[in-house]
Amino acid sequence: MAAPALRLAGPAYLANSATNIYTPPTSSQVTLRTYITQIHLANVTAGAVTWTLYIGATGGSTGGTEIGKGISLAANSVSDLYFGDGIEMLTTDFLTGLASAATSITITVMGYVQAV
Repeated sequence: MAAPALRLAGPAYLANSATNIYTPPTSSQVTLRTYITQIHLANVTAGAVTWTLYIGATGGSTGGTEIGKGISLAANSVSDLYFGDGIEMLTTDFLTGLASAATSITITVMGYVQAV
């Protein structure tokens, strides 16, 4: 059974170049697994803006690692992505992303961390 979702990152603006949004925690005592269950995106501007999110290397924007690419978010609107039991993030993974215009989209990441 999944743990209650907690805010893992944000709210924070997406930059206009690929930037780390969330880095899973590490521990020398136990193995940790992070699960992202929801990503909330809010366009706080008067114009449409696109967003792209990746899971992969730090600051990464490698093709084939996209969660969504070039998705348009209408002016003054929100979008929520739900992932059921969650997308597993290893301690070597990073959630990265960008918007077509800086300080236009805020992102909030929800999920949970479990020791295994």
